[in-house]
Amino acid sequence: MPELLVESAGVPRARAMVARAEWAARTFATYDKPSVDRIVRAAAKALADHAAEFAKAAVAETGFGVADHKALKNLACSTGLVDHYRDHDYVTPRIDVDAKIVEVPRPAGVIFALTPSTNPVATTSFKILLALMTRSAVIVSPHPLAKDVCSAAAKVMAEAALAAGAPDGVIQWVAEPSIPLINALMTDERVDVIVATGGSAVVRSAYRSGNPAIGVGPGNVPVLVDRTADIPAAAARIIESKSFDNSILCTNESVVIVESAVADKFVSAMVHEGGFLLNPEDRDRIRELVFPDGHFDIRFVGKDATWIAAEAGIRVPANTKVLIAPFDLAVPEEPLAHEKLCPVLGLIKVPTAARGIEVARAVLRITGAGHSAAIHSRDAQTVLAFGAGVPVYRVSVNVGNSLGSSGIHTNLAPSMTIGTGYAGRSSVGENLQPSHLIHWTRLAYNADVREVLPDFTGLSPWTAATGSVPPYPQASNLSTANVAPPRAQDDATELREEIRRLIVEELHQIIKG
Repeated sequence: MPELLVESAGVPRARAMVARAEWAARTFATYDKPSVDRIVRAAAKALADHAAEFAKAAVAETGFGVADHKALKNLACSTGLVDHYRDHDYVTPRIDVDAKIVEVPRPAGVIFALTPSTNPVATTSFKILLALMTRSAVIVSPHPLAKDVCSAAAKVMAEAALAAGAPDGVIQWVAEPSIPLINALMTDERVDVIVATGGSAVVRSAYRSGNPAIGVGPGNVPVLVDRTADIPAAAARIIESKSFDNSILCTNESVVIVESAVADKFVSAMVHEGGFLLNPEDRDRIRELVFPDGHFDIRFVGKDATWIAAEAGIRVPANTKVLIAPFDLAVPEEPLAHEKLCPVLGLIKVPTAARGIEVARAVLRITGAGHSAAIHSRDAQTVLAFGAGVPVYRVSVNVGNSLGSSGIHTNLAPSMTIGTGYAGRSSVGENLQPSHLIHWTRLAYNADVREVLPDFTGLSPWTAATGSVPPYPQASNLSTANVAPPRAQDDATELREEIRRLIVEELHQIIKG
């Protein structure tokens, strides 16, 4: 008797989710812009209405960050995101009369979105809205440490989108992540693109899946403060940025590099803003605590400065926001030169701005290439030299980098996924935005002047959603739940249905032959 191959229990569930998303994507791709706008606004408002609630839930579930700060990010990545892209159109065909080219938007289709534990709700909302703006279906796979709050966020957005006329199944989520289930989803050939935000291992897995992927690498942000900077303003902005959500954003400053001529004044200003300058002995205690054996201890992710100091046995004022740790050399052997997702800020003094640029490059050679950097300066030549010299794709100028490079306090595209480009081994060098999830079919007319381009003004191949969208077709013996994954006891039924589908497919192939 031949050996029977038994698939993991996660495989049939993954196939069912992707089949549902594929159907929803095909349906959604026929919607016109007013219908899409209505759905996007409804989903965004649903998340915004729960922004504070989900922020508190995220802190409670993960133990990371500050609830008030997370609420701000949740709003920025819901209604704030919709406001930013209010005048953008990823649905209507574009017409270039001079070139005689008509461009028809082509949605990505089925998006598999991996979200991190550090910014769970904001990233979930961000990726869902980008998918909806471009008429794609999305399956959200939250980090196991944040699965409950991400599932709750996806659920309220899915319900609002469905009520606004979206196809059933256009937003789905993995309520109980498992390696077999995630692997089956990631490698399913019907997934059109994977958008991975998380650690290096997650991103590498996405790129190895065999499906198109957009992944981002780690940050390790150097920030240069030169002698021309507005010192009080620079100190306030850096302390505010480094302490925002307890440094959970990958865009937070990691090492501040300051010209010696203004170093004392700058450090005093940081202390005035809530920084605490560690003496050499305390600096070493923090280094050993946060980087045992030279590797960052994840139990300090998103913890506040006073808690970290207490763990190291260091007494600091109750209003301390950031621990400032001076060191001499930006080399791989120095743990404080590495990324720190907590309010511990490295400090290096340099004789000149030119030397500061070299140190910033050294920090990025350790890790963080392609990600982001920051500079505080009023000298245009220095700013330009810094931007040209550091191997990153975004440089925040005279603004805190946490919300600067993420586009919230600058005019960059607001994003929870920071593309690190070729330098960071990523396929995208910009902040992830809707344009990355859509391609265009180009109808190119004969260039001969005798061939006239017809008038396409006002024409569209899409139709308005009626408001009564048919539910995803299911066999009568399956669960009728709209969006949430089926209960564990339905696995056997799902497996039977999957086997039935495979048999029917095989019979079709035999008939064709």
